[in-house]
Amino acid sequence: MEQPVSDKPILCPSAQPDFEDAKVFGVMIDTPEAGMRVGYLTEAQPITPDIVAAAQPARPSEVLRIASPCMGSGCVHFDGSDCKLASRLISMLDPVVSGLPHCVIRPSCRWFRQEGRAACLRCPQVVTELRDGTDLQRQVAGAAPPA
Repeated sequence: MEQPVSDKPILCPSAQPDFEDAKVFGVMIDTPEAGMRVGYLTEAQPITPDIVAAAQPARPSEVLRIASPCMGSGCVHFDGSDCKLASRLISMLDPVVSGLPHCVIRPSCRWFRQEGRAACLRCPQVVTELRDGTDLQRQVAGAAPPA
C-alpha cells in the first residue's frame, strides 16, 4: 500500500513524554456514548513542564496522545520493518469512527504509513498507558496478562 512520503521523520503516535522531540497531538476525552476517545489538537504542542503538570494526578501518557520520532529497532514493537503494535490494532480492534479524524501527524505517522486508513479508524480509541486495561487492551499492547 503506497502512502505519501514526507521529508519529516516517521513518528510513533503512541510515544512517552520523555522521548526526544515529543509533542502532544491529542487529549483523551471520556465521552458518555463512546468511552475514552482522542480529541485531536489542531496543532501539535511540544511537551513542557506545564503540560506534564496539567496532566496530574494522571501520568501524561494516560491522558495525552504523544508523538515522537519512531525508535525503530529500539522499540519492542518494531520487527525490523513494521510496527507490530499497528498490526495488532488493525487485526484485533474494530474501527470506532467511519471517517478519517483530523490528525496533524498523519503525514509522518508510522501507523498510517504502514496500515493506511485502517489505522486512523482505530486510533481514537488508543490510550498509550492504562492502569487497568482489559484483557483485549493488554493483548493489543503486547503485554503479558497480570499474574
